[in-house]
Amino acid sequence: MTLLFVADLHLRPERPDLSRAFLEFLQQDVPGADALYLLGDIFEAWIGDDAPMPGLETIYDELAALSARGTALYFQHGNRDFLVGQAFLDTLGARALPDQQLISVPGGQALLMHGDQLCTDDTEYQAFRAQVRNPVWQQQFLSQTVEERLAIARQLRAASKARGAEKSADIMDVNPQAVSDALQHAGVDLLIHGHTHRPAIHDDQIRAGSGTRIVLGDWDENGWYLQIDNDGYQLIDFPIAQAEAEAEQP
Repeated sequence: MTLLFVADLHLRPERPDLSRAFLEFLQQDVPGADALYLLGDIFEAWIGDDAPMPGLETIYDELAALSARGTALYFQHGNRDFLVGQAFLDTLGARALPDQQLISVPGGQALLMHGDQLCTDDTEYQAFRAQVRNPVWQQQFLSQTVEERLAIARQLRAASKARGAEKSADIMDVNPQAVSDALQHAGVDLLIHGHTHRPAIHDDQIRAGSGTRIVLGDWDENGWYLQIDNDGYQLIDFPIAQAEAEAEQP
């Protein structure tokens, strides 16, 4: 059994290097895997299934082809692409996962999360998260025109960037007690998440000798993925060609 996990690609037209790197990953590394888990923030923004992010059609097609060839696709919402709906996932042959999902992996079980819900010290963000995850808010947002939604999305991104610049790095990282609680509540010893852009493997997350947390990396100058198979797990990174040359301008 081979399972692959990615998060925080933040795909967008302004970064064609990320799209090329992900397409190469899908074509070269994913074929033959039993499942590919997309654990949120795959897209920089998503304003509704009726307006998918442009310029990524080749990636959509490749994901659908992988699914058709037998690789199971799973999608978990992040804080950037929480409006990805089942209509779009159906075109890919992908299945939506809830905010917390237990899965079987070689050697036991793992808990999957995007990871933003673990950043409980950032109370301002948690209030915002509760607002935009509210079905009433989402219904009202999706009822507006594409142009109106694009304008709101730009405003939200700008406000988020400004707030993030004012916060300490520790506040925006996961809370250790929240991690321990999540693992113990799920009754597992392994947690996989993204969101923090701090790729690493952390042990002793419940107590000494118990609890492992694997943090997926964000795609920028390097791409990251986690591979779990019968030999164990590997957190793998690789350089993304021309990342600096094509990076969006400030």
